[in-house]
This record gives sequence, structure tokens and C-alpha cells, in this order.
Amino acid sequence: MMSEQRFVVDNNILVSRLLAPNSIPAQALRVAVEKGKLLISADTLRELSVVLSRKKFDKYVSLENRQEFIQRLGVISELILIQTRITICRDPRDNKFLELAVDGKAQIIITGDQDLLILNPFENIDVLTPRDFLLRYDV
Repeated sequence: MMSEQRFVVDNNILVSRLLAPNSIPAQALRVAVEKGKLLISADTLRELSVVLSRKKFDKYVSLENRQEFIQRLGVISELILIQTRITICRDPRDNKFLELAVDGKAQIIITGDQDLLILNPFENIDVLTPRDFLLRYDV
């Protein structure tokens, strides 16, 4: 039996899903949830909370809906305790996604961030755009 697929989804994908529910990033997130397990860490969740609390999102999605989105994400995801420190990414703020992928034993990181995509593959973990992720699953 094949073990469950484990995915790290960069926060830019999660924000895109919230702002544009029919976008390619949103479709990729849906497929990831259907096909396996989303992984989060305290750091990735904290960053998402900070980003989504920004006033600029008020005109698109209510604060209540953004908080509900974060809460739902917490329920459907597996919280991983980070023990590995990685400092390879040219944007140090993105290292937390690599750490999460390694410690969570992820197969794929889904991101639109060039600072992460340039590292593909990272320690046998595929780093894919939402479009490439969807192509892999024939969606």
C-alpha cells in the first residue's frame, strides 16, 4: 500500500485560494487536500495569520472569513514540530517551508515563489508550481 502523500503548500498559494477560489492555486490546494495531507508548522501558520490580518485584504474577504480559513486549515492539516534548521534559501523567510517539508517528510512543496522553485528538487522533495502540480495529477 502506498503511504499517504504529504504536501507543503506555501502561504502565497493559501492566500490565492482565499482571494480567488477558482484560481489555479486554489485548484492545486483542493487536489492536495483530496490526494493527501497538508503539513503546517507553527511558523508557517503564524506567517499566514500575520499576512491575512493585513487591512488590504478587508475589501476582498472579511476578517472573520480569513480567521475561519486559518482555523479550518489548522483542522485539516498535520502540525509538524520543526527540529531541522535550514538556511539554504536565498530568501531566509522561505526556509521555514523547507524545514517543514523535511521534518514532515513531504513529497511535494507547492509554491509560486521563485526562491523555492529554483531549489527543485530539494532533498528528494519536488518543488512545483500549482500548474505543474495539477499536471502531475492529470487535473
